Amino acid sequence: MKVLITSPCSASIIIKYGIKNWPIWECEPCKFNWFYDEKEICFIIEGRATITTKKNEVYIIKSGDLVEFPAGLNCEWDVSKKVKKHYRLGI
Repeated sequence: MKVLITSPCSASIIIKYGIKNWPIWECEPCKFNWFYDEKEICFIIEGRATITTKKNEVYIIKSGDLVEFPAGLNCEWDVSKKVKKHYRLGI
């Protein structure tokens, strides 16, 4: 299960998929475990986090990235700079 990161995400992709109309989620710096019941695609508006999977794969996400988390992913988020993201579930 790989986390897919497009960095930076182009303006044309943002417009094509209507990303700016997706809900927004925010998180202050912290660490937490997360399990993805369904696929999530998100666009990082601001911030930075390190995502570590249970298989010790490490991904760094930051503002400007388009990130795809697969359904079934079990990971730890380490938010080092407040994250604000547009997200869409179950795509």
